[in-house]
Amino acid sequence: MAGVLLGLALLAFWLYSLFDVITTPEEDIRNAPKALWLLIVALLPLVGGLFWLARGRPQAAAHHTPRQRQPGRPPRPAPKGPDDDPDFLRELDRRMRGGSDD
Repeated sequence: MAGVLLGLALLAFWLYSLFDVITTPEEDIRNAPKALWLLIVALLPLVGGLFWLARGRPQAAAHHTPRQRQPGRPPRPAPKGPDDDPDFLRELDRRMRGGSDD
């Protein structure tokens, strides 16, 4: 019974580690490329997972802080919805009033 529980715990840890490597953005991974971390964790379930947590996983602060923009790049404008676009609203008003230029 203890062996089964230990095996299930190892399987759960291995799956957690694999999922964590897969879902972590490439630019946040430390010390090796994402593909190499994936191989390490997949081929060495316990040791690879522990190694990933200690050496490859992003540091805790990296998960919770907004990304810094790269120097020299202007910030991207926020997406504009149709209800924020005055030209769209004028066209919509014109169409609703029946004034068609088509």
